[in-house]
Amino acid sequence: MPTDSGADDVIDRDRLRALTDRERATFAERNPRSAAEYARAGNLFGRTPMTWMNKNAAGYPVYLDTARGARLTDVDGHEYIDFCLGDTAAMAGHSPAPVVAAVTRRLGELGGASTMLPTADAAAVGAELSRRFGVPQWSFALTATDANRWAIRLLRAVTGRPRILVNSYCYHGSVDESLIVAGADGHPRSREGNVGAPCDVTLTSRVAEFNDLEGLARELAHGDVAAVLMEPALTNIGIVLPEPGYLAGVRALTLAHGTYLINDETHTFSAGPGGATAAWDLAPDVVTIGKAIGGGIPIGAYGLSDDLAAALLGRADLDLIDMGGVGGTLAGNPVSMAAARATLEEVLTDAAFATMIEVATAFADGVRKIIDAHGLPWSVSRLGARVEYRFASPAPRTGTESAARADAALEDFLHAYLLNRGVLLTPFHNMALMCPDTTLDDVARHHEVFAAALGELRVAA
Repeated sequence: MPTDSGADDVIDRDRLRALTDRERATFAERNPRSAAEYARAGNLFGRTPMTWMNKNAAGYPVYLDTARGARLTDVDGHEYIDFCLGDTAAMAGHSPAPVVAAVTRRLGELGGASTMLPTADAAAVGAELSRRFGVPQWSFALTATDANRWAIRLLRAVTGRPRILVNSYCYHGSVDESLIVAGADGHPRSREGNVGAPCDVTLTSRVAEFNDLEGLARELAHGDVAAVLMEPALTNIGIVLPEPGYLAGVRALTLAHGTYLINDETHTFSAGPGGATAAWDLAPDVVTIGKAIGGGIPIGAYGLSDDLAAALLGRADLDLIDMGGVGGTLAGNPVSMAAARATLEEVLTDAAFATMIEVATAFADGVRKIIDAHGLPWSVSRLGARVEYRFASPAPRTGTESAARADAALEDFLHAYLLNRGVLLTPFHNMALMCPDTTLDDVARHHEVFAAALGELRVAA
């Protein structure tokens, strides 16, 4: 059933169902090899390498054959303009030449995929991240989830406080403390679908709505919050942008309550070379990031202020070297460090971001014109090189509102329609990301197919 999306007044739901059935049948006809691969994957839990790969609009995923730049092909030979880009992991484009060269050299000429020894690349990556994000001390993980987990442990240790505060419907990977939302009755609750929580999330976490400073102040007043972990803009529930003064208010409140502030830039890195932190002149105590900085090679990182790093390193009671709960054998490995250095120094440069943001602006402007031409009560949100069309106007201002405006049936139709015509969006929502190889012609093709999809829905004027 559709949620309260505001689209029912202009979308013929019976026609939507019929068109979705048609697109799924077309998908099945076009992709017999992907279907065969899916059928024979019985030894995989959920038939995919990770169960979330079953999030698709057409019944089963397409199987990858090749990927370069902003293009990928599947095992049935179909080429796609890729606006998903690994849900940000491939924001540098697929297999960018400098990253391929750096990883090939590390594995082949130099050797050593995993050694538990530092390389010069790691210091170079730390220096570049410091330059971009303004926090000087960096450490590495293999995912942003682990970077967040380890940062949380450090901040609990240094403050002696037990709780972490997040925004309702935030995204910080699979961090247990982040799977909390604000309930309709105003009380916090576990996010729907939370799998195997180790304890009631309300024991470890507090929650406030994004763009709600009064709610944040109320929760911080308890005095038990070690850190506010937040995205400078919500992304995985659909882009929710900060209102004027909100992020400055968050920083002021955290300082007033002796609470550390973590900016999770894993997705908001799309805002610019230094993410939203640099683009919006923010001053967090910690920055976490992952995915994109490795050019497709697994990586995560967290950066600390000098004062925080000194406070932690000065604690003789904290085991930061052996089994204290911070670190992993593969973290900071030579391959991920070589990949990150090449990505940051040669691919996701300041110039590349300028082009990506220019292309994203064209994407957003074009989608907005198509929506307006069809008289739809929708909106478009852009975060640097990332764009999303929303089934609401004005765009949602909180995570809870954004979740309520979702429309799974409409999303499935649009995603299947686009996929059958060679355009791939992020499967979790209507997000399009630009990489350095994305062109204005790619954007024009999306717009052509998107407009045709809306035309077929027989949208009322």
